[in-house]
Amino acid sequence: MKTPVVLKFGGSTFPTHGAYDELARGLDERIRSEARPMAVVVSAMHGETEGLRGRLHEVNRKPEAATGAGLLTTADLVSAHLLATALHRRGRSATVLAGHQLGLTTNASFLWARVVDTDPAPLRKALSEHEVVVVPGGQAVDGEGRPTWLGKNSSDLSALAVARAVGSRVCEIHSDVDGIYTSDPHLISGAQMLPRVSYNMAALMSLYGAKVLHRRSVQLALRHRIEIVLRHNRAPYGTGTTISGVGTQTAAVVFDQRSLVLDYPDDAHADSAHHAFHLEGLDTVRLNRRPSVAVVGGYVDTEALQRKHGVKAGRAAGVPVAEVRGSKVTMHVAPGSEDAVRLAQRLHDAMDFPAASRTGVRVEA
Repeated sequence: MKTPVVLKFGGSTFPTHGAYDELARGLDERIRSEARPMAVVVSAMHGETEGLRGRLHEVNRKPEAATGAGLLTTADLVSAHLLATALHRRGRSATVLAGHQLGLTTNASFLWARVVDTDPAPLRKALSEHEVVVVPGGQAVDGEGRPTWLGKNSSDLSALAVARAVGSRVCEIHSDVDGIYTSDPHLISGAQMLPRVSYNMAALMSLYGAKVLHRRSVQLALRHRIEIVLRHNRAPYGTGTTISGVGTQTAAVVFDQRSLVLDYPDDAHADSAHHAFHLEGLDTVRLNRRPSVAVVGGYVDTEALQRKHGVKAGRAAGVPVAEVRGSKVTMHVAPGSEDAVRLAQRLHDAMDFPAASRTGVRVEA
């Protein structure tokens, strides 16, 4: 069997049900031109996961994590089957491998699980029998076979895990942003495309809130030297940024309006909270110049998590905005989400995007 093509398509790929047929057409054309099997990781349609989250909380305001993992992952599964049936309509052999069939085993942190073992056999067998294997993003199981979720926006991580399992040296990530920019191009005017970015720089930007890639997916790519190619999710699927061992660190302004800075009475409380978030598999940044923790990306019940670990709840202080200049990161805190956009624009306007050295990361706030 030829080495499979590994592709990932984010939720913005599917604004309507008709988009599944559009993607199936593009995949059909690529199969004709390359004659290689494909593993295609897909996310849920926009809003589907959050719709399920809302229904879950209507029934129980504080649902068990295991229940959340079992329900929320079904949105991606629906998306996978819709793409598979669109491929069937075009005469292509396609099957879906859900989390319990995939060969990915995680720890028992149900909503922010980490992969601890990978069995490549199920994927390789399915790819030997079908032209396309569709994988719902973010799904896996723990050691007891219970459904786990790799976290919000974790389809990237699924795609890199699939690439590793099938021996692919390249993984293509398709989204509505065709690469890594010096800031969010949807919100910040003048944001510039970065054509080549190192693994370390991509992971750093993801840690502080860049929404293009899941940080752990970059770390997995680095460990196994899998090149990540970022592409647009609409025909002709243009290539933007390539992430590999080659790339110049640069300047950027990174933020996510859903991220949150929590202030604590002193450093000891902030350290305890940072440790608790880390135990749950969440990306957080401990600010150096104040007793604060930045929780990146949102969709986290911070009060419940802190209560679970016996940590005094922090006070919401605003939205973190990271000014990245090579290896040096300065964290600013904006009062609200709109303030964060205005602050990011001012910081970006003041940058000249100089080359930077590859020294250790320093965070200031």
